[in-house]
Amino acid sequence: MPKIAAELSARAVAAFKADGRYAVGGAPGLHLRVANGHRGWVLRIMVGDQRRDLGLGPFPETGLAEARKKAREMHQMVRQGIDPLVTKRAIRSTLNARQASEKKFDWCVTEFIRAKSDEWKNPKHRQQWENTLETYASPYVGNLLVQDIDLQHVLLCLNPIWKTKNETASRLRGRIESVLDWAAVCKYRTGENPARWKGHLDKVLPAPAKIQKVQHHPAVAIDDMPAFITALQERVGLSARALEFAVLTAARSGEVRGATWGEIDMGASIWTIPGSRMKAKREHRVPLPEAAIKILKELPRVEEIDDAKGIKDNELLFPGSKGKPLSDMSLTAVMRRMAIEAVPHGFRSTFRDWAGDRTDFPRDLAEFALAHAIESKTEEAYRRGDALERRRVMMTAWSAFIGYPDPIASSDPAESSTVADDDISSVPPPVQ
Repeated sequence: MPKIAAELSARAVAAFKADGRYAVGGAPGLHLRVANGHRGWVLRIMVGDQRRDLGLGPFPETGLAEARKKAREMHQMVRQGIDPLVTKRAIRSTLNARQASEKKFDWCVTEFIRAKSDEWKNPKHRQQWENTLETYASPYVGNLLVQDIDLQHVLLCLNPIWKTKNETASRLRGRIESVLDWAAVCKYRTGENPARWKGHLDKVLPAPAKIQKVQHHPAVAIDDMPAFITALQERVGLSARALEFAVLTAARSGEVRGATWGEIDMGASIWTIPGSRMKAKREHRVPLPEAAIKILKELPRVEEIDDAKGIKDNELLFPGSKGKPLSDMSLTAVMRRMAIEAVPHGFRSTFRDWAGDRTDFPRDLAEFALAHAIESKTEEAYRRGDALERRRVMMTAWSAFIGYPDPIASSDPAESSTVADDDISSVPPPVQ
């Protein structure tokens, strides 16, 4: 048992400034250690047959009375057969473990997006996730620990916009749910997800279908298409030609704006769009009607400067400024200048209405032309072909309907039989 030193006063202890170790009394082995200007409490104690020096805190943050109390508690633990150092380490480990698992919602959002964004089809998705959660969730739950987030917190995020911006609110709900699911898997929270819809939020919020106003893309009417095409052909510039090409192929604006010469087979009149540029992430072949081929033949090949190779052709069919693809507003701008109250994407709807209402072409053929994903995974597994030549007949009929010369009707009937019979035998002609 260490000798118990005389009990010093708090004033006497505070006077120790020189480096050294000073017994202060009040508990066996209690010292104030001074080193390099730092002062702290140390308890020298025997634990079993080992001598230990246990830190009891810095001085003066830990006062003399508190240090003596801690020292006496340590001696009591030893008398009970408890190793204070082991206990101290266990407490610190528990604290560290708890701190490691206490993650705030904003931190979880950042880590979730970092972990999952590579799966998203469009790079813009990352920005959309960040913006939605930062704008509508972070002000309410950003600084909360995810383990503490419950129904009332989710409703704080959703209620302000659920009725006025329901589509955004629905996406927000799903994104909060995904972040909290990720946090649960990572052991940052337990219990059911308070952002889940079925059997939970659907009991306290009106269903989106009851309050959402479905807004379709404005489209040019079927019967107005010939007049529109005539007016469009009078416009000059690559944006106008890109829009014309999009109408003829029923393709999405982004697919047209990103099209390259390497994707075009002029001899076979086929445009092959790689899966990386398709919404469904599957390669899509587009049969090009003669009017589309004519547009391509008349396009200028734009040259650009390459630091390594000097002057070279730009690979884009419709390059914008600085050799980059046209902006996503370039085709819309053409329509606005024409005073057309519609958007480029609406032509896909016009094409679909024409195929369904004005022709006898099978529904699946039109869906193939639009590159829509097959909802049935079983049907998708058995579907091998893409009905390219059957779709060629349909796209030729479409181009003729909207005002382009029909190459089959204007050619020698004998020459029009070059398309294999089995490619068009099951496709009835358009209804006149």
